[in-house]
Amino acid sequence: MSNPKGLEGIVATESSISSIIDDKLTYVGYDIDDLAENSSFEEIIYLLWNQKLPTKSELDSFKQELADNMSLPQEIIDHLKSYDLSTVHPMAALRTAISMLGLYDDEADVMEEEANRRKALRLQAKISTIVTAFGRIRKGEEPVSPKKDLGFAANFLYMLKGQEPKDIEVKAFNKALVLHADHELNASTFTARVCVATLSDVYSGVTAAIGALKGPLHGGANERVMKMLSEIGDEDKAIDYIEEKLANKEKIMGMGHRVYQNGDPRAKHLKEMSRQLTEITGNSNWYNMSVKIEDYIKENKGLPANVDFYSASVYHSLGIDHDLFTPIFAVSRVSGWLAHILEQYANNRLIRPRADYVGPSKQAYTPIEQR
Repeated sequence: MSNPKGLEGIVATESSISSIIDDKLTYVGYDIDDLAENSSFEEIIYLLWNQKLPTKSELDSFKQELADNMSLPQEIIDHLKSYDLSTVHPMAALRTAISMLGLYDDEADVMEEEANRRKALRLQAKISTIVTAFGRIRKGEEPVSPKKDLGFAANFLYMLKGQEPKDIEVKAFNKALVLHADHELNASTFTARVCVATLSDVYSGVTAAIGALKGPLHGGANERVMKMLSEIGDEDKAIDYIEEKLANKEKIMGMGHRVYQNGDPRAKHLKEMSRQLTEITGNSNWYNMSVKIEDYIKENKGLPANVDFYSASVYHSLGIDHDLFTPIFAVSRVSGWLAHILEQYANNRLIRPRADYVGPSKQAYTPIEQR
């Protein structure tokens, strides 16, 4: 049996959802550059779940269904209010709330295709409401109900901050959601597929995926990028800071990628949004600092920036708390998780790999008195 570390290079399944070939990312065959510049996040969700872009009437209907399902059971709100919010990590709160949603869904354990699609829609609609409610409750503020006349990206920002966002803010956030929606067989998506391959339910699959996304080597990278930028503070200090980190053999978050060899195609879109937003908010320091770091790492280590690197300054410029960056990743990526869950159900086989045993052999049992 071959045994590459971390399953690198192993093809584990077939999928028609997204692909990474020659450093190009596509969703159902559509290039990510085309989608990032032209599509709404709602179109992307529909594309991933249905393998086609919606017509106007299909998109209008889909948007309405999402809007109609964004409200949370009061029990979830009450539970969020019961936390010790000084210690609870937002990803832990999200993981628990998603699992709890299954308790209030009469179809949670119904495994028919249409029931699973209805659950997918409810999960996609409610996850942003959970994240924004948590973000407000921990500040002593009441959750803000969604507005049915706002799109998905605008509604998230509205529910988080309590005021309708500017067009540039909606554009930036929508683009971030589009770019993070799916990414082939990443760690959290693989986790979701392994979970539901046992014929466990949709809520379990998404809860498992959130657990995988919580780790700093996956979804937590952009939060750590912003932590790094905040520690540097001044762009004139950026290179000295990075040189010291490299001398200590510390990892620079947001640089390089496990799959892309010549650069993450998503990064340039958020780099431009970071430039625009930091200029508008009068905080170009964050963008300038990021560019200096990217250029230095690329020149000295051959590692270009990935999508997490510039999403940090984009989210910061939108006034979003840094520890909400990873839950926002989940708000987008759940669209991909759900697409993969539905695909796994449609052509299921239990995922059961093998392990290459490297422990001792030919040992004989010794009675406890002789040990």
